[in-house]
Amino acid sequence: MPLGLYISVPFCRTKCSYCNFASDVFSKSAYENYVARLLEDMRHASAMASSLGCILPDTVDSIYLGGGTPSILDPEQLKRIFAAAREQFKIAADAEITVECAPGTLTPSLIETLLACGVNRVSLGVQSFVDPEARSVGRLHQRVTVLEEIQCLRQAGISNINVDLIAGLPHQTDQSWTYSLNEAIATVAPHVSVYMLEVDEDSRLGRELIAGGTRYHAHFVPDDDATADFYAQASEALNAAGVTQYEISNFARPGHESRHNLKYWTRQPYLGFGVDAHSMLPVRDGARFEAVRFSTPDSLDAYMNRGASVITPVSGSVALEESLFLGLRLNQGVDLDRLRSDFGRERLAAHEPAIEEAVHDGLLFREGARIRLTPRGRLLSNEVFAKFLGEGVAGTRSA
Repeated sequence: MPLGLYISVPFCRTKCSYCNFASDVFSKSAYENYVARLLEDMRHASAMASSLGCILPDTVDSIYLGGGTPSILDPEQLKRIFAAAREQFKIAADAEITVECAPGTLTPSLIETLLACGVNRVSLGVQSFVDPEARSVGRLHQRVTVLEEIQCLRQAGISNINVDLIAGLPHQTDQSWTYSLNEAIATVAPHVSVYMLEVDEDSRLGRELIAGGTRYHAHFVPDDDATADFYAQASEALNAAGVTQYEISNFARPGHESRHNLKYWTRQPYLGFGVDAHSMLPVRDGARFEAVRFSTPDSLDAYMNRGASVITPVSGSVALEESLFLGLRLNQGVDLDRLRSDFGRERLAAHEPAIEEAVHDGLLFREGARIRLTPRGRLLSNEVFAKFLGEGVAGTRSA
C-alpha cells in the first residue's frame, strides 16, 4: 500500500486568533535551521522505521506540505524540501502533491516554484470571503486577493484547488455565511473544506470565549446553534452545487477527493516530518501489534532540541476502534462485514451495544452491514466516536 508524506511548516505571518495548531510567528532566521532539520529527518526515515519494527512502503503517492503557512518559506527552501523527498522516497508519477498557502502569498515567483517542485494541488486558507470577518481573526487577505490568486494558479496549470471555510467566525451572520458559500461555489474550486469553529483553550479566541470576554471579537461569535445551522446550510448548498460531501468537513467534485486525507480516514500508512507531525506505519509480520503511531514534539524548541517522539503501539482492538472512529467520518460509513473479517466477530460484537444505542438515538443509520452518521450524527460526531474509543487515536489535520 503506497505511503503518504506529511511535512509540517509551523511558521506564519500572523497567528490567527482561532488557531489551535502548533504554529506561530518566528523570525525568518529560524526557517533555515528548521529546513535543515527536516532534511536530516528524511534521510533517517528508513532507519527510524526499522528501529520501530515498522514496514516503510517503497512508493509515495501523496505529499502534503502543511502548517502554519508553508508558502512563506523562500523558494530555494521549498525546492530543497521537495528534492529531499524525491531523493529519499520513490514518488509515484501520478502522486497528489499539495501545499497549503495563505492568500496573499501566491506571488508569480512562488507559483513558479510550486510548479518546479511538482506541486499539483493547492489548499487556500480562505476561511471567509467577507473581508471584515477575515480581519477579525487576523487574516491578512481580502476577497479580491483570493479570486485573483485562484485565477493565477489556474493560468499556471494548477487547477486542483481546495478552499477552506470556517463556520462560526466572529460577526458571521446568515447573510454573510451565504455570501461566503456562494463565492466558494462560484470559484468552481473542485474541493471545499468546512470546519466549525473550535472553542478550546489552545487558541486565544477559544480561551476568551470560555472566559466570557470581549477580546478578539469573542462577543461577536455566533452561538453553537447558529454555527450548527451554518454547517448544515453549507452541506446543503455545496451538495446542490455538485461539490459532494464525502467526509464530515470535506466536499469535492467527482474525482477530486483528497487522496492524502483519505489515507488518515482509511488507515493507510503515512509518515510525518516536522513539528507536531503524526505518523502511522504497519508493523512486520509476527509482531505483537498491528501498527505503530508516533508523533513529534508539538513545539519548535522541543523539536529543534530533538525532544522525544510519542510512540504508541496499536493493538488489534485499538485498530478496530480506529476503523470505527475514522471510517465513520466518511459519508460512505463503515462496512461491518469487512471489520468482522479483518478483526474477528468477538471483537466487533463488543461494539454492537454502542452501535445499537447510536442508531436508537438517531446518530447512526444502519443499512444491512453498513453504518454511517446521520446529519445529526455529524453535528455530534465526537459524542458518537466516544462510544467506540478506548485508548484514542491521533491524526494530522489537512485539507
